[in-house]
Amino acid sequence: MLASSSLMSPAQAEMLDVEKDELKLGFIKLTDMAPLAVAYELGYFEEEGLFVTLEPQANWKVLLDRVITGELDGAHMLAGQPLAATIGYGTQAHIVTPFSMDLNGNGVTVSNEIWKMMKPHIPMDEDGKPVHPIKADALKPVVEQFKDEGKPFNMGMVFPVSTHNYELRYWLAAGDIHPGFYSPTDISGQLQADALLSVTPPPQMPSTLEAGTIYGYSVGEPWNQQAVLKGIGVPVVTDYEIWKNNPEKVFGLTKEFTQQYPNTTLALTKALIRAAKWLDENDNANRPEAVEILSRSEYVGADYEVIANSMTGTFEYERGDKRAVPDFNVFYRYFATYPYYSDAVWYLTQMRRWGQIAEPKSDAWFDETAKSVYRPDIYLKAARMLIEEGYVSEQDFPWETDGYRPPTPVEDIIDGVPYDGKKPNAYIDSLTIGLKSSDISS
Repeated sequence: MLASSSLMSPAQAEMLDVEKDELKLGFIKLTDMAPLAVAYELGYFEEEGLFVTLEPQANWKVLLDRVITGELDGAHMLAGQPLAATIGYGTQAHIVTPFSMDLNGNGVTVSNEIWKMMKPHIPMDEDGKPVHPIKADALKPVVEQFKDEGKPFNMGMVFPVSTHNYELRYWLAAGDIHPGFYSPTDISGQLQADALLSVTPPPQMPSTLEAGTIYGYSVGEPWNQQAVLKGIGVPVVTDYEIWKNNPEKVFGLTKEFTQQYPNTTLALTKALIRAAKWLDENDNANRPEAVEILSRSEYVGADYEVIANSMTGTFEYERGDKRAVPDFNVFYRYFATYPYYSDAVWYLTQMRRWGQIAEPKSDAWFDETAKSVYRPDIYLKAARMLIEEGYVSEQDFPWETDGYRPPTPVEDIIDGVPYDGKKPNAYIDSLTIGLKSSDISS
């Protein structure tokens, strides 16, 4: 019997009159799909009157397409997917999110060969271990050597509008390595690139690295830790070190679904909030149980040890160099599940920076686009119901927010450039590599 989600004794809730009670939800085999698995396994969906089937998808494109066609009712999504679809980059469809699934959770891994070449450029502590965070400055001489020898420096990321793509680009650019531009006529993302980034599905990252097709990659767990376990690569930086408590995945639905089935949308959001709380409560006491769930073949299907390496408050870099990273995966703390407009705006600034958004946009455009996709109104309505039912606490939610986080402190981001979601164009102009706010990508 799985543990109860709360020590409180919740009031008998009147179940929402859901318009659609049988749902199929999609996910990719990554540890940050955990809220879906937990909501299913602990019976939270059923307690909301929902009979849910969870179905792994082949890749992010298939997942998005199936949500758009209605084959899936909703899904674990890359945060960039609802935004890109809504503005018509790649696929045109109005996708919304009432729930942000997590913070952090990704890493950048390089092959053993590249790690050996980077090491002379990395400061060491008195125990002879690398000083973290490791900046891409240490990779720059390696990339230049490849260039001098006429060899392309290939790296993998999971999807063109993935957090992993933008985080890898951010890290590289902060180390003066150009990750390349997109344009309306060239969607490779490799224009003017020093490092050539291309798509590799998450579970295939380690084998692609081992084959030598790529020299490094950016991916979510457990696929960085898998490289450590297999002895084929070294995770050099986590996204927590690139940008502390950065937003990660979201739960995505079509706008039509939320309009046609408003109570069903609320019920889904309630169940996911409860699952997120369970994942973080009592200082992550439930994480070993969550790891056991995720290790099952129907979910992530990786070894318990591999998933536990990051999910239980540690992260292993080189084999044997395991360090405490209690916030590597955050599902509920720091208002992690609240869909902040400023998170959406950051993704849009990166699309603009690298040419996926080719034309200049006003600050108002960024704000309006964020508000058309991120739906904190639905989220807070669900949260209020859970408070009344005794499942969560009032202080768990940012009731006074206008939807924008305060500007990011310089010490929380690897290049020391603060981010203010209310001033997206000024932020774009403050970054050294990338398009400026007035540039046109052609």
